[in-house]
Amino acid sequence: MKVGLVLECGPHGADQQVCEYLAKRLAPETELSTATLGNKPNLLRECGTAVVSLLAEGCERVVIVWDLYPAWRRGEDNPCRHEDKEAIRSSLLEAGIASPHVHLVCIQEELEAWLLADERALRAVLAKPTHPVRIRRTSQPERISNPKKQLGRLYQEHTGRRYVDLQDAIRIVQRIEDWQRLRRCETFARFALKVANVTLSGR
Repeated sequence: MKVGLVLECGPHGADQQVCEYLAKRLAPETELSTATLGNKPNLLRECGTAVVSLLAEGCERVVIVWDLYPAWRRGEDNPCRHEDKEAIRSSLLEAGIASPHVHLVCIQEELEAWLLADERALRAVLAKPTHPVRIRRTSQPERISNPKKQLGRLYQEHTGRRYVDLQDAIRIVQRIEDWQRLRRCETFARFALKVANVTLSGR
């Protein structure tokens, strides 16, 4: 099966690295084709055109993935998933797309919620032989407020440097051994279902 992804990052950005890696882990036989639209406003406005191109390439389904909170998060921002979905549907309709093979996955609040889900992977990345790391398990990772900021604190505390999504996000997901922790993220479970027909249930 060929699956298309529409993402809000730039080419080879953290979202593309993570989503493609996870998709191939879930279904190794899947062929992927990814459209990167740069940022959330571009995705909301231009996803219809991207979907047309991916379907024309032969993608049997297309999954649009975006963060509820944009990268430039500010205190006054109050994003709404429903408004985002309506903007995406408008873009799809303008492009003449009314396909049941197009699916939406809005990550709550942002990609880093998935990265915080598995404390085992975080320990493996952050620990050194001379510096063991203790990280508590997060029972509800998608309820963390500003997960990118929290991940940044962990990196600063244990490595002395800031978290850089372009290099660090993929390192974390590559250390995830199974889906026991990550499946607690409802948006990841939806991603697994829509991208790979894999059902992840239970806690």
